[in-house]
Amino acid sequence: MTGERLRFDGWIAGVGTSSGTRLVVGHWPRSPFGAFSDVMVEHPDGERVLLAPSRRIADFVAATYRFDRIEVVPVSVTAVAPAGDSTWLVEAGPLRLRLRTGRRTALGLLLSAVPAPFARSPVWAALCDVPARLLMPGVRTLGRAGPGRREWYGARGLRPVVAADAVLDGVSLGALAPLDPPVAFGFGSAPRSPSLVSVTTTVELAPAGR
Repeated sequence: MTGERLRFDGWIAGVGTSSGTRLVVGHWPRSPFGAFSDVMVEHPDGERVLLAPSRRIADFVAATYRFDRIEVVPVSVTAVAPAGDSTWLVEAGPLRLRLRTGRRTALGLLLSAVPAPFARSPVWAALCDVPARLLMPGVRTLGRAGPGRREWYGARGLRPVVAADAVLDGVSLGALAPLDPPVAFGFGSAPRSPSLVSVTTTVELAPAGR
């Protein structure tokens, strides 16, 4: 028996900084909650913080991933796309993040060729899971999420993040760095190399009555 499946179409950006703080931004133009963005922050000491735009979204995300602290704050993501790259401006409560992406990688071009209906399926996630773990340590494409929940990621494109500038609570987080160690919000991490991934995320809730 399967439960209700909720689908989120958008982008995930994952970056590390030389201060040791790692950031994962979710930007979801299409979701069961309407368009929204959220940010997951992991500090060098391992503290995990969620920055979410509403209590409803915060409660859902916190029931799917693990956090030590949750802040409900205004969150906005603005994307500007000149030829060949794009600039993303993220504002989330105490965080200001500016990142710039480069051209699609060979893997990104390959992922973009996968038909959208297949890329959203658990079958595609299962096929990608082992190669993803081998090629990008820490990355998983399907697994168990919060209590009674399953989740899978269908990547549909990938661009490298080539520059980033982040300020948290008025303090610069330093230069762009790998996402290392992997973040520990859920069963898998974003790629170690800073990246922007076009993705469909599906969360399967526990069957009713369980």
